[in-house]
Amino acid sequence: MHPYLCPNCKTNRSRFNKIKQLSTSVKLDPKTGEVLSECDTGQLATFHMDYRGPEYKVQCGACGLIEEERTFLAFADHNPL
Repeated sequence: MHPYLCPNCKTNRSRFNKIKQLSTSVKLDPKTGEVLSECDTGQLATFHMDYRGPEYKVQCGACGLIEEERTFLAFADHNPL
């Protein structure tokens, strides 16, 4: 584990929420927005890209900023205690 520092409020180093990202691939009706089908990774059509974002994001428990973990890690690295 490495220390975090919020790049927005610049003071919080201890209170954070880790938000686990769960992706669901869906096919929508273009007119109504209704979900027509849900697909597993192995069932995606060739033109449907699989989710490639981070496994989780981090939220500052003081100011509420939500960013990727690397943002909080890099800010702490550039501003050591």
